[in-house]
Amino acid sequence: MKPTVPPATRAQLLDRLQSPDPWDVIVIGGGATGLGTAVDAAARGFRTLLIEGEDFARGTSSKATKLVHGGVRYLAQGNISLVREALHERGLLNQNAPHLAWPLGFVVPAYSLLDQPFYGAGLKMYDMLAGKLNLSPSRWLSRNETLEHAGTLAPVVQGRRLRGGVLYFDGQFDDARLAMALMRTLFDLGGTAVNYLRVTGLSRDASGRITGVQTRDALDGTEHAIQGKCIINATGVWVDAVRRMDNADAATLVAPSQGVHLTLPRSFLPGSDAVLIPKTADGRVLFMVPWNGHTIVGTTDTPRQDLPLDPRPQPGEVDFILATAARYLTRKPTLDDVTSVWAGLRPLVKATGEAATKSLSREHTILVSASGLITVTGGKWTTYRKMAQDVIDTAISKQLLPQAACRSADLRLHGAPAPGHTLEARTGTPDSYYGTDLATLHALPGADRMLVNASGLSEAHVRYAARCELARTVEDVLARRNRALFLDAEAALLAAPEVARLLAEELGHDSAWQQRTLEDFAKVAATFRLQ
Repeated sequence: MKPTVPPATRAQLLDRLQSPDPWDVIVIGGGATGLGTAVDAAARGFRTLLIEGEDFARGTSSKATKLVHGGVRYLAQGNISLVREALHERGLLNQNAPHLAWPLGFVVPAYSLLDQPFYGAGLKMYDMLAGKLNLSPSRWLSRNETLEHAGTLAPVVQGRRLRGGVLYFDGQFDDARLAMALMRTLFDLGGTAVNYLRVTGLSRDASGRITGVQTRDALDGTEHAIQGKCIINATGVWVDAVRRMDNADAATLVAPSQGVHLTLPRSFLPGSDAVLIPKTADGRVLFMVPWNGHTIVGTTDTPRQDLPLDPRPQPGEVDFILATAARYLTRKPTLDDVTSVWAGLRPLVKATGEAATKSLSREHTILVSASGLITVTGGKWTTYRKMAQDVIDTAISKQLLPQAACRSADLRLHGAPAPGHTLEARTGTPDSYYGTDLATLHALPGADRMLVNASGLSEAHVRYAARCELARTVEDVLARRNRALFLDAEAALLAAPEVARLLAEELGHDSAWQQRTLEDFAKVAATFRLQ
C-alpha cells in the first residue's frame, strides 16, 4: 500500500464526485463503522466513496472510553461468542495499528474474600478466549501489589478492607485518531472520503432500486447527485433517518443510550495502570483510565429518546460518576477537579419489550431493504473491522457487488510501521499517533511552538490537520485531530483563536470566517464544560 496525501483543497475532492461512472460503493457515515466499511471495500478493489455530513468521528465515534476490549461484563453475562470475537479483533488492531492501540493493565480490586477467586477465574477465561492474540496473562495481586499498581485505591470501601486484586490486560487507543488513520488508509487504497457532505435524499431507477445519493455541501451549499451501485447506511444512532429516506414507514431500529465520561487530572490515577470496578452500586461497570496524561472516569448507560449531535449529561450522571469514583479513591474528586466532560450516544439495537438499555445487545445488525439499501448499526469500536467485513460480505451475497475476498484482517493502517519495526515515539503519546508520518509533521512550520500543553498541540499539528487530514474547522482540530477539548476544555478555548488564524492561513479564509468558526466552536465547547 503506497502512502498518499489526500488533496488539501475541497475543490479537488468534490471534482471526483462529478465522474459519470457510478461508484461501486458509497458509504454514508464517517464514524467507526462507516470508515471501516469503506476501507474494507477499497481493500477488496471496489471504487469506494465515503461521505460524512459533519466531520469524521464527529458523533459517538470520538466519545468512547478509549478502550479496545473484549467486554468483561459480557463474559459475566455468558456471552462467550461476543467476547471471543471482540478479543480476536482487539488482537488484530494491536497488530495492524500499533501506533494507535497498545496494551493497558487493569487492576480489579477485591474487597471481599470471594472477589479475588471469582474475578481471577473469570479473567483467566478471558485470557483463554483471546488465544494466541492475548496481550498478556492475568494474575492475582496481593494487597501490597494491588496498591503498588494503583496507589490511590481506597484501602477500605464501605467497611470492607482491600484484600488484594487481579491484574489483567486489555487494549487502549485514541478513537478519533484511529478514525483519521482509517480515513487516510482509504485514500491510500485509492478511495475517496469527503466530510461536511450531507445526504438529502436517495436516487432510484424505474424499478425502485436505489442507484445513488443526493447531497448538499454543508460548507458552501452546493448540491451533488452521486451514482453508486451499492449504498451503505452506516450513520450510527442516526440510521433510522436515512432508512426513512428509503421507506417513510420504516420501524425504529435504534434505542440510543447515553454514556458520559469525565476527565480529571492525572494525580487521581498517577500510575500506568487502569482500575476497573466490575459492579457499582447500580450494577454498572466503572472505568478509571489513564489517557494522554489525564484520568478518564466513566461511564453511564442512560436511555435517551432524542438524538442531539452534542448531548449533555443528564441530571445525576456526573454526580453518579464522581460519587462512585470517590468511594474507591483515597482522594475524592469533586466538580472543581473536572477539566472536561463529554457525552456520547451508543447505537444499541432496539430489543422489543426491553426497557433497560443495559439489557440490549451491542452486537451489530445488518439489514437490506427491498430497494437495496444496506443498513448497519450497533457494535462498538473494538469490532469495527468485523462489522465492516460482514457488511461487504452481505453486499456480495445480495449480488450488489461481485465476489472479492476480504483483505482487512492483516491490513496495516496508515501510519503503522512495517512488521518488525518500532515507533520513533512512545506508544500512547500524542505524537506517536502519527506513526510513520511523524517526520512529515515535525518538518512543518511551528513544530516547536506549543499551543495546548495539556494535549501536546503545536502549530505544526494544526497545519498538518489542514493539509493532510481534511480538518476544516477549529472544532475539527481541537476535538478530533488533537484531543484538547476532551482533556481540558478551558485550555482548548484559550487556544481556539490561534488555531482559527492558522487554519485561515492554510485554507485561504478571511477574518469573518475566523469569527464564525470560533463562535461555532464556543457552542460545542460549552457542552464539554460543567455549567
